[in-house]
Amino acid sequence: MKIVLAYSGGLDTSVILTWLKEKYNAEIIAFCADVGQEEELDGLEEKALKTGASKCYIDDLRAEFAKDFIFPMMRAGAIYESQYFLGTSIARPLIAKRMIEIARAEGATAIAHGATGKGNDQVRFELTVAALAPELEIIAPWRDESFRTDFPGRTEMIAYAQKHGINVEASAKKPYSMDRNLLHISYEAGILEDPWLDASAPEHKPMYKLSVSPEDAPDQPETIELEFVNGDCVRVLCEGETAGSELTPLEVMLKLNRLGGKHGVGRVDLVENRFVGMKSRGVYETPGGAILYYAHRQMETLTMDREVMHLRDGFVPKYGELVYYGFWFAPERHFLQAAVEQSQKNVTGIVRVKLYKGSIITAGRKSPYSLYNPDIATMEADPTKAYNQDDATGFIRLQGLRLKVAATVAAQRA
Repeated sequence: MKIVLAYSGGLDTSVILTWLKEKYNAEIIAFCADVGQEEELDGLEEKALKTGASKCYIDDLRAEFAKDFIFPMMRAGAIYESQYFLGTSIARPLIAKRMIEIARAEGATAIAHGATGKGNDQVRFELTVAALAPELEIIAPWRDESFRTDFPGRTEMIAYAQKHGINVEASAKKPYSMDRNLLHISYEAGILEDPWLDASAPEHKPMYKLSVSPEDAPDQPETIELEFVNGDCVRVLCEGETAGSELTPLEVMLKLNRLGGKHGVGRVDLVENRFVGMKSRGVYETPGGAILYYAHRQMETLTMDREVMHLRDGFVPKYGELVYYGFWFAPERHFLQAAVEQSQKNVTGIVRVKLYKGSIITAGRKSPYSLYNPDIATMEADPTKAYNQDDATGFIRLQGLRLKVAATVAAQRA
């Protein structure tokens, strides 16, 4: 039996690797995806092999992550519960997709992950497998009672690692857990399980990795321009820069992360509803994603038809749910994405924003496909005579007809 394991080299996945090998008498192929976490990957392959893996894949998926996952989601204006930019959620289907590709190339019959039985990630990994490779078996050790019996706590895992010669640092547990990728960093658990705790307090500054606190951001705003073509950002220009070649989605994200982090943009502290039924408190840094989301919306306000915008906005909560719940490869997400792509055909132009102490401020927008006509919108005389104010009388009378009828009926019943 061959099993492909999502592997990080930490205590949990190192123990899981050895435990799987023993329990299933299996060959374990370790896989680590570089999705922008910037963790130390040097030596990881050697560590996996010493721990018992027959092979270790370490794949740089950052470009694919930005182009095929982050950007389509941004074109949809997706956000979960009006606050969460879906950073962790959108990375999981990519990781699972690559695990499936490795499993097929290696002739593996199962994939395994270290996600707990209480979180969302287990669902995201396994729904991706269900959609793309239903023939593969899924092994989730944390949902195996025998595994939880063997390892009721961290102490038992450290002892197991020492017994089996697994080289892991037995450091004290962090006061929170962290997950990082190209789009964001999330912090949860530990001290953050108290929703009254002020995560923005000075004593918690060391927690943040991508951004300075708004209080410590520069005292002068910085103006940048984002150029969009069909809903995708293709250039980011800072003050003094001249237009050069187009940027790849990965380059856009790296540049926006740097700029947003410098000005304390994109911090979110929220209590969210997990798919499995419980509420969870999380703190997020999404500096580049926050800028991209905001600027994209500004471009849409200028170029997107009103009814198209309202229809698209109507399914944003559903789209956000699909990403959060793990249905990226589900037919309903593909259906909505097709509508999104149609809506983005004229979302082309330039948005100018100011970044200042945690805020993103609109400073202008322009487009060759702008639907804004100052001659029609003006409060002065309309030289085009496209709009006759007298027409509004009948328009309002018709709109108010049902309200008058309802009011008359209500008065008769009173």
